[in-house]
Parts: sequence; structure tokens; C-alpha cells
Amino acid sequence: MERNAPTDRRSRLRGVIGIASAGRPTVLTQTVRDLQSQGAPALEIIVCVPGAEHAGDLLQHSHLLVIYGPNGLTRQRNAILEAARGRADVLVFFDDDFVPHRDYVNNILTAFEDRPNLVIATGTVVADGILGHPIERAAALARLSSCEAPAQRATPCHNAYGCNMAVRIETARASDIWFDESLPLYGWLEDVDFSRAMARHGDCMRLSDAIGIHLGVRSGRQPGRRLGYSQVANPWFMMRKKTLTGPRGLIQITRNLLANIVGCAVKQAHIDRAGRLHGNMLAFADLISGRLDPRRILTLDQKVTTWPAAKPTTTEGPRG
Repeated sequence: MERNAPTDRRSRLRGVIGIASAGRPTVLTQTVRDLQSQGAPALEIIVCVPGAEHAGDLLQHSHLLVIYGPNGLTRQRNAILEAARGRADVLVFFDDDFVPHRDYVNNILTAFEDRPNLVIATGTVVADGILGHPIERAAALARLSSCEAPAQRATPCHNAYGCNMAVRIETARASDIWFDESLPLYGWLEDVDFSRAMARHGDCMRLSDAIGIHLGVRSGRQPGRRLGYSQVANPWFMMRKKTLTGPRGLIQITRNLLANIVGCAVKQAHIDRAGRLHGNMLAFADLISGRLDPRRILTLDQKVTTWPAAKPTTTEGPRG
């Protein structure tokens, strides 16, 4: 099905926007204000931060709910998922540095209304600062304001991209699906893990008419060594719990390792490739010794800590 959804169409489904943020109050405040200024649809925005100092000068009002949750992307997104139940049918997760087109949410809700079997969706990122240099917010807003969303085309995808993904809340509730809190802090690949659990119960789609720009703001992200450890530990953990196949997991680990080796050689100033490579090596050492665990990044700068084994279970089920 290909068509342009009218910008003033209101879906019968209720939507809510969820944003987890930490350590970037200025970025968060700008993003929320941009969303509020878009006007229609006037959806509620749920923001989860570790404490009031992370929320900047955001004020509670009728369309904004600020909640506090333990630091860590998976924990904060679970807090948002819990808060959204009963408030909406579809929860649209945005990173705090994602800038959506004015029709993004309307087009997402239309897709979920038209496709009852759609359980998780992601939009089309037309520019991504994570893949290169960060993008200025003014440039992103100018680019998106000067274009119309393309015709709607939904194509199957392996996973939603965490910076912009929409979830059918009833499916997550009925199947008891949560973000896996064994993937701490930045939660590397948490979007893949959650998407594959949701995809067992319906369709995972990429929507061409839900467009946006990921600024790729560098501040507030975890240090290179921790991320490097997660680049090995998280895929390995997901392979064991079967939300990532062996071939995909090994390709992911190998690609990250090679990127860090090459990045060290060419000295990429904007990415801590040396730190990431060090983290990779620490993770491989832990893999050999039998103590590889995603949660070790929490104590990576301390003496060796013995963790109780992280359970390689499905994302579905009670949170630990």
C-alpha cells in the first residue's frame, strides 16, 4: 500500500511519546520543546530521567509527564513502558537527540491502525549523526521543515532502530515483554533484543513516511572502554538467549572489532576507538575465562568482580 497520509488525520489509536535521557538536560529540553511546537497531534510526552537535574527546566503540564527511574536506558524505557499502559495504544520511543518530521507520529499511528498485525515499527532516518559527525539541530529542523513525507511504504525489517521506534503496548503487555535490564547503562543493542521479542507476536516494519534525523549528540554517552566491552558482551549474551542468531552476532562483533582497529590506525578524533578496542579486548579475555557478562561495565574501573551469571532467557517474563 502506497499513499500519503493527510497531515490532519487523527487515528483512532491513542499515542504517547517516550524519551529516556540522562546527563543531557539542554538537549532533552530542546527536543521536548520542538515536539511540543509541532502542535498536532497534541500527544502526551513521557520523559524518564534519573533525577531532576537531568530534566533541565522542563515543567510538568497537561501534555508532559516527567518521571524518575534508575539510570540505564533499558531501566528507563521500562519505566516509560509501565507509565504508558492505560494512557495509549502505541508508544513511540524517541532518543533525546532525534528530530522527527511534523507528520511522523500521525503516519506511525495510521500504520498501526491500518495493520493490526504490526507490533513494532521504526521510521526512516534520512540523516544520522552517529554514523559520522553530529548534526546541528537548526540544520535538521530546516531540512525537515522544507520537505513532505513520502508515500507510505511498509517493509519488513529485522529490528527497529532505537532512536525512533513505536511499540503496540497491548502486545507488550499481553506477552510480558520488557527491555532486558541485564544490558545496563547505554544498553548497546537493546533495540534489537526488544524488537526480536516483539516480532515473535507480529510484524516488525520500517515505514518510509515516518522520517526524521538523528543528531548523534556525543555528550552523555558511555566512555569508549565500556562501550567496547558491550560491543562484545551484549551480542554474546543475546546469542545465548536467542534474540540474536549466531551468524548475526558474530558478524556484529567482528564488524565492531574491525572498525575499532581501523579507527585506531586512522586516528578518528570524534570517536574513542582506542578505548573501544581496549574494551573489546577485556571482553574477549572475560569470554575465555568464562566470566563475560554485560553487567561488568558497571564495575569496569574496579577490581575484578564476580557476577552471578546473567540468565540467557527470553526478553519476555518478569524483570529481574
